[in-house]
Amino acid sequence: MAGGAADCQFWEKYVAMQCRVFELRHGYQPSVAMASMMLCGIMRQYKGYGLSMGTMFTGSDSKGASLYYIDNDATRLRGRLFAVGSGGTFAYGVLDTNYRYDMSLDEAVNLGVRAIASATYKDSASGGVVRVYHVTNHGTWNLIHDQIDVSQLHYDFEAGKGHRGDGRENTPSNFL
Repeated sequence: MAGGAADCQFWEKYVAMQCRVFELRHGYQPSVAMASMMLCGIMRQYKGYGLSMGTMFTGSDSKGASLYYIDNDATRLRGRLFAVGSGGTFAYGVLDTNYRYDMSLDEAVNLGVRAIASATYKDSASGGVVRVYHVTNHGTWNLIHDQIDVSQLHYDFEAGKGHRGDGRENTPSNFL
């Protein structure tokens, strides 16, 4: 999630409550598409009121796992991968370069961690931890990583390429 943390957390919890009410009334859970439309509808009602929210909305239902991007302008997109927030352009740089459709779970997790670490290193407004969940087509959420501190990850990635990671790799030695 990106934007105002209060806006994101409040509306995501509100939609969770609306989904529970739907389930109690109808006897079954709403689909991920329907739940994402609930959030999008709320954003449409409050468009222009100064909300600040961009979020990835995910879940699994009878159609399998789904991923949506929803923002405060009531934009709702379904896709395979998204990056939200001010660091998103940096994350997309890593994702666009390295994403493949046939990635293993370990490769996908490592790519996600790398993309988030790149975003947080290069954008001061981005967060500082990575949490990775694997949402399966059967509705289970498996916690892969919880609260990886990304402050050192950038330097670890650069060291793996033979760089120092401080941007001075090509600086003449007499300037160091």
